[in-house]
Amino acid sequence: MKVPRRKPLNARIGIMSIGLDTYWRQFDGLLDELLSKTEVFKKKVTALSAEVVDFGMIDNSQKAYAALPKILASDLDLLFVDMVTYGTSGTFGIIVKSVSCPVVLVALQPMAAMDYAHGTTYMQLCNDDLCSVPEFTGVAMRLGRPVPPVIIGQLEGDAVADEEIAEWVSVAHVRHDLRKARLGLMGHVLDTMLDMQADPTAVTAAFGAHVVPCEADEIMRHFRPLTSGDTDVVAMKRRILEFFDTPDPVSDPLTTKLTDADLDVAARAAVALERFVEAKQLDGFAYYYEAEAGSDMRTLVTNFIVGNSLLTGAGFPMCGEFDIKTCIAMFIMDRLDIGGSFAEFHPIDFVRDSVLVGHDGPHHVNIADRRPVIRSLKKYHGKPGMGAGVEFNIQTGPITLLSIGVTANGKFKMVIAEGESMPGPIPPTGNTNTHGKFQPDVRTFLKRWVAEGPTHHFALGVGHHAATIAKVAESFGVEYAIISG
Repeated sequence: MKVPRRKPLNARIGIMSIGLDTYWRQFDGLLDELLSKTEVFKKKVTALSAEVVDFGMIDNSQKAYAALPKILASDLDLLFVDMVTYGTSGTFGIIVKSVSCPVVLVALQPMAAMDYAHGTTYMQLCNDDLCSVPEFTGVAMRLGRPVPPVIIGQLEGDAVADEEIAEWVSVAHVRHDLRKARLGLMGHVLDTMLDMQADPTAVTAAFGAHVVPCEADEIMRHFRPLTSGDTDVVAMKRRILEFFDTPDPVSDPLTTKLTDADLDVAARAAVALERFVEAKQLDGFAYYYEAEAGSDMRTLVTNFIVGNSLLTGAGFPMCGEFDIKTCIAMFIMDRLDIGGSFAEFHPIDFVRDSVLVGHDGPHHVNIADRRPVIRSLKKYHGKPGMGAGVEFNIQTGPITLLSIGVTANGKFKMVIAEGESMPGPIPPTGNTNTHGKFQPDVRTFLKRWVAEGPTHHFALGVGHHAATIAKVAESFGVEYAIISG
């Protein structure tokens, strides 16, 4: 079972074709044939959950200047420049100088190789996609702009090129949502996690997202009227029991089989959370709040874990311990469609040369390797409160870690690594864990990881996606480091 997305993935992607107007007078039918190449490319992009804005053929500098206001007004997440034949860099210079979104050159020729025995100039021009790429990249450098990446390949039947297109569209998915996200922030850091602090203005400066100050009372407003028999609460209980397993305890005396009382509180808290995020129009949420011992408020704020996990699985990252930076990391991974669980390093397994990777919540339940478990916990270690905890292994196979730290100059830095989620036992403590294996060995990897200054939390996703996350970082102008074996 998987939690469906609250909002479908989307991106606004511009496509402009590049050519040379002199050719159209020289070769009948060439313009139409080249535009048909762009139509094939557009269909590829549209099929990847993206809205395409087509700026047509830009075949001289006047058209470039005329198209620029339209390009800027379109609020693009990404601009593909379709190099359908040779074109002078005057078609490109003012555009690459002015846009703020990533620009990607696309050189996809129709033929695997020219039919040399029957070759013509017309045939060459139809396959001259690469010809002006060096001119365009050189001009970008001369204008002080990032040198655009290039997708090189065949127009159809090229799996490598199609994968690169899909990767860039996934970067656009991240940018589309993160640039305008409303990320709720409630409470305070756990006394005294100095690495948790982040400046909300710095979040907007780096990513565009707005940090929305939230009050615990705003959630309590939705929680207080709920009773065990309310329709939404009954439906939430049924949803929880259908989605999660509730086994008997094993070895940890802090755990028991899920109690009716804990299920009831978890369901009411989950309903209140969903109503709260709708009312505040949030796209993510980071929090930590303790409240007075024995109060209804403490019951509420310490029982978000089940609701958090369902929301996170639905593409709404919920992040504990006031960690807005890891909320952003989880957001990035979710929009790349690779998960994004809240995680940290737990004990090392020197026998397996692995390290347990997990946390007490929240988790991206869609990347579990089995039906997630809920256990009742008599206490939350290191924190006040008690209630239901979520436990599962991450899917076996490749994984990616993303931590967002802060440097001495107050700028964000992404720390990225790839590893493997290994099969193996996890402690039955009501917390999510998985055995993470990293190259060249667990000791060396962890030394390299901590040396880059990460936050002690990170987002955990499935698959190997360090290169894609690096593209996301570059698109926002954020420093990053990839920990390699």
